[in-house]
Amino acid sequence: MQTSFSLAQLADPQVAESEKILRACVHCGFCTATCPTYVLLGDELDSPRGRIYLIKEMLEKDRPPTREVVKHIDRCLSCLACMTTCPSGVHYMHLVDQARVRIEKEYARPLTERLLRSVLAWVLPRPGLFRLSMILARLARPLAGLLPAPKAATASPSLLRRIKAMLALAPGSLPASGPAGGSVFPALGNRRGRVALLQGCAQQVLAPRINQAAINLLTRHGIEVVLVKDEQCCGALTHHLGRDDDALARARANIAVWLKEAEGNGLDAILVTASGCGTVIKDYGFMLREDRDFAAAAARISALAKDITEYLGSIELQPAQQQSDLVIAYHSACSLQHGQKITHAPKELLSKNGFVVKDVPESHLCCGSAGTYNILQPDIANRLRDRKIANIAKVKPDMIAAGNIGCMVQIAGGTSVPVVHTVELLDWATGGPRPGLN
Repeated sequence: MQTSFSLAQLADPQVAESEKILRACVHCGFCTATCPTYVLLGDELDSPRGRIYLIKEMLEKDRPPTREVVKHIDRCLSCLACMTTCPSGVHYMHLVDQARVRIEKEYARPLTERLLRSVLAWVLPRPGLFRLSMILARLARPLAGLLPAPKAATASPSLLRRIKAMLALAPGSLPASGPAGGSVFPALGNRRGRVALLQGCAQQVLAPRINQAAINLLTRHGIEVVLVKDEQCCGALTHHLGRDDDALARARANIAVWLKEAEGNGLDAILVTASGCGTVIKDYGFMLREDRDFAAAAARISALAKDITEYLGSIELQPAQQQSDLVIAYHSACSLQHGQKITHAPKELLSKNGFVVKDVPESHLCCGSAGTYNILQPDIANRLRDRKIANIAKVKPDMIAAGNIGCMVQIAGGTSVPVVHTVELLDWATGGPRPGLN
């Protein structure tokens, strides 16, 4: 794709990077076939190719984002299916991230939307506040039915519609908190390695059982696990809201405490059980590439970051304690299959450990969770969830396995089939308890 940026514009490293990405696009349109919003809506501007043209126009003319541009960028899930499909290697993720930053800085959203986004950016990365918000949401859930139903799906859902979506996502009860940062779990038997386990934000409130299963599984196989003290949210939530100052500050804080741990007691890896977080942590090196104080450290941390299944595939797990005939529908989270290109490891681990693993039809299409997307764009998110659940039902599973808490909550909201994390099944297969749902 031809571009016409001035030399002054290209002096900005972010614009220079965007120009490189734009030039790689050949306008072939292969991405449209795998873009969830284009598949649903059929609008060229709701495809990666259409959004690329909107972003190109906005950046080249160096003008504030228009309402039309914002509408179509907001509808993007950042599922990154387009990057898997693209034959030219267009790094759409970095391009749309920069568009969101510009929108956040230069576009005046309606007051109610600014307030909602500010609340999400403030509450979600802070587990204490998030727990409190879930308690309040649980109390308010009976009132959700009193809120007026939308007459039709809209490009800009009202505040009430979004509040209703938030209340619908709130769980009926919350489990007890998991172990605190600073905890160390010694390896059982001879120590084979030492890892840090990302504590997460929403996950440690909604499903601390996931990290507990990871700790049990790892220590049983000779891996010492540390929950690093003073670790923060990885920054993914605010990064995807275009609030890069917040996201980068969190990245720097995490890099500092993880490096201190690595240089003090040693770390073989930083393991992540929420693939949305893992995709961003693996991108720290890029995000901080222009930061003289953190560039090298960020690259080092990105290299240490691994999805839990990626790491488990590199160590030999003890033979499965039981042969299960449970049929597992494996939901491949977008951040795992498209963002991190991890597609086979989770299914192979489950199969080797006695489960009957079934691929879900249209597995490349997003479930509609996408961070805060199911709150900010609930109508599209619900359509994608219903489509995903219909496809899952075709394989008639006993359980659904996924590697991302957002997907788990989203899918569980529309099915009675138990939804568990892949690591919970692996823990169970190698001697741990049967996965619970609280």
